[in-house]
Amino acid sequence: MVRIFIMALVLYLPFYAHAWGFYGHQKINYYAVFLLPPEMLVFFKPQIDYLAVHSVDPDKRRYLLEQEGPRHYIDLDHYGPAPYVSLPRDWQTAVAACSMDSLVKYGIGPWWIQVMLERLTKAFMVKDPEQILKMAAELGHYVADLHVPLHACSNHNGQLTGQHGIHGFWESRVPELLAEKEWDFIIGPARYYRDPLSLIWKRVLQSAAAADTVLRIEKLLRAQFSSDQVYAYEERNGKLTRQFSSAYTVAYDQLLNGMIERRMRASVEAVASFWLTAWINAGQPPLRSLVRHPLGGDALLSMQQLEAAYKNSPIKGREHD
Repeated sequence: MVRIFIMALVLYLPFYAHAWGFYGHQKINYYAVFLLPPEMLVFFKPQIDYLAVHSVDPDKRRYLLEQEGPRHYIDLDHYGPAPYVSLPRDWQTAVAACSMDSLVKYGIGPWWIQVMLERLTKAFMVKDPEQILKMAAELGHYVADLHVPLHACSNHNGQLTGQHGIHGFWESRVPELLAEKEWDFIIGPARYYRDPLSLIWKRVLQSAAAADTVLRIEKLLRAQFSSDQVYAYEERNGKLTRQFSSAYTVAYDQLLNGMIERRMRASVEAVASFWLTAWINAGQPPLRSLVRHPLGGDALLSMQQLEAAYKNSPIKGREHD
């Protein structure tokens, strides 16, 4: 059943997203490694840089493949008021109720995570170190995406409320300024989830519930700042860049009462727990003896194509920045 779903989605799709920014995704995968049990840590810890760097590959793929976008989000407000009872949580029932076209148009994030979880589980089963790392890095990206409130509503970049740019502000600017200096990422150990799809639905419903607050608070804050106080030329990645000012960013985070930190912490816990769940479902294969070999020709070519598309091609689908 899931295999049929995978084939349908791989052949289908257009559209979206860049949640948490590159910085946020890399930090989430990085911190998630430390929540794993020793039996997994022995393999994951030496590869922590790979898991962090390649956490952003799904975002880069949006510049290469049109079908990548809908895997990152779901516009739940399209399905009526919360708790969105018109949208079945099971994939086949959802297709029967809403049609494949409609589901793809408004995002298939929760179901794509189910696909990636199965792929990671299979990689563990066959003890393929390259596929374990690739699937784990990318699964981490999709899981973290659905913890971002603006990945769960149609007003994904404030384009419907005159707040263009709020997506990157919430998920990139705030964490880049505050995460390492002020936020706490000491989190309890990863957990095994018997029903991981239910967990991701719980988290995405939380995201959807928070979307209105994300937008409303920023609009209230902007009324308290003059236009020349909202933006400033400040250093970012070694370059002087016009961006939301530090004062405005800190004020926004304070008014949100720690929401972004909580969602980032929840992302870290969920990513580690999905990795653990895949490993346990695969029969807990020993990982100590796995050796990651240098990438072969096909894998190197694929990575080069991904980088070239990201650097030289326009995004395929809707943007949010």
